[in-house]
Amino acid sequence: MSPELTNAPLFPFAVVFGALGVILVVAAIVSFTQLRLPQSAFRLLVGLLLFALGSLAGAVSVGMMGYRALTREDVAARIVVKPAGPKRFIATFHFPDGREAAYELAGDEIYVDAHILKWHAYANMFGLHTAYELDRVAGRYHAIKDEREAARTVHALARDKAVDLWALRRRHAFLASVFDAEYGSATFVPVTRPAELELRVSTTGLLMREAKAVGRDR
Repeated sequence: MSPELTNAPLFPFAVVFGALGVILVVAAIVSFTQLRLPQSAFRLLVGLLLFALGSLAGAVSVGMMGYRALTREDVAARIVVKPAGPKRFIATFHFPDGREAAYELAGDEIYVDAHILKWHAYANMFGLHTAYELDRVAGRYHAIKDEREAARTVHALARDKAVDLWALRRRHAFLASVFDAEYGSATFVPVTRPAELELRVSTTGLLMREAKAVGRDR
């Protein structure tokens, strides 16, 4: 089982509620065989309710995989960019969890966007706080004409998951009672020479700049 899943805030609720639900359902079946119908019905109802709550907690835990808790300002990735020809460059991402990935992009600029999920205050009590997930990286052109006619390149940064909370929130309006807000943020900078960039994310959105410039600002 993935450590990312077991460390999710709602995972213990999923395990406890799920286990209690199964136990009560089994107890309800036993009571039914003994013809204790009222007791059996009560245990079955409570058991199914607990199992449903456990399943919901488990689904949210799976959906949060790939998202990182957002504090004041986080480094989402360090990116090394190197030109590879006219309007072509390689972008190598170094993620905080140790993963690396390289992408060949076409354009004058590197473009990155992200999903940001903000939970209602009552969800904070269960450990669900504002979180982000990088969604895609693409090449971007200065000229609109090039955007329309030149080669386009885009690559996914988000990992596939069984439960996509972002897609569910966009598809179902009633989830607005759970998510305080769901929105996207993007940033882009020119690529004219080899450089190391720092991609940062805060509650106001994404920011990308040369890593050495960050050190001078502090």
